[in-house]
Amino acid sequence: MNYKDYLSITPEIQEAIQEGKPIVALESTILSHGMPYPENIEFAHKVEEIVRAQGAIPATMAIIGGKLKVGLNSEELELMCKADNIAKASRRDVAVYLANGQTAATTVATTMLIANLAGIRVFATGGIGGVHRGAQETMDISADLQEFAHTNVCVVSAGCKSILDIGLTLEYLETYGVPVLGYQTSEFPCFYCETSGFGVDYKVKDAAEVAKIMKTKWDLGLDGGVLVGNPIPHEYSMDHKVIDEVINKALDMAKEKGIKGKATTPFLLATIKDLTGGDSLASNLQLAYNNAKVASQIAVEFAKK
Repeated sequence: MNYKDYLSITPEIQEAIQEGKPIVALESTILSHGMPYPENIEFAHKVEEIVRAQGAIPATMAIIGGKLKVGLNSEELELMCKADNIAKASRRDVAVYLANGQTAATTVATTMLIANLAGIRVFATGGIGGVHRGAQETMDISADLQEFAHTNVCVVSAGCKSILDIGLTLEYLETYGVPVLGYQTSEFPCFYCETSGFGVDYKVKDAAEVAKIMKTKWDLGLDGGVLVGNPIPHEYSMDHKVIDEVINKALDMAKEKGIKGKATTPFLLATIKDLTGGDSLASNLQLAYNNAKVASQIAVEFAKK
């Protein structure tokens, strides 16, 4: 048995892989652990529509019944969105969940892993994980960053989540040789906000330039991911000072409640949503839609290479 025996790929996506058609990987943690039902299923359908409208094929990832799912049918999508007893799987959990026949939503790291196994090179997400604030004491660093170090997938995101230490996250990526590209921007985006105060390695003008960089990198045998920082559309960007105050309050609440590890990000995102009266969720949706659009354009260009 090899890794292909653990993959369950829909016929449409299998055909697209074989024919070299553009495909965009999508995660399921944002569905199971990031949004309430039924808003999450509406979001899932809209994201897939955006991908198709750009000429690419969506491939939502999950672990279901001990299989690495590449593309979900309507029943599987409903299962992930209702999120009853759905775990959250990062890289360390994959072998255990597969061996035990469990069902779990995929994080950025796990979605990258599955996409790479299936031969899918572009992935759209909201924001990546990174180095948490206070990591000097807690050592709380997302597995997403290690995945970037060795997994050949281009990830389009609105930067890293605002709850993180952006400077240290960028330093970590630099250490592991991960190119950080700003999509039509010289500044690294900050999830809910267009800007963060930190620069990117390179500003790229369009999807074709990103695709050329991806091909060149992997042609040279330079393994590892490419991170494309795609800013949230201006009209949905939140005030940096306001969101930072909210995040600090949410962090204090997490500390008081003793919330750590995997539970930290879902708690903080939910708390921030409550503290902003739902404005952060609205921004989260829009940045994810925008990332799906840009990722699809990159996938279309990469398929031409």
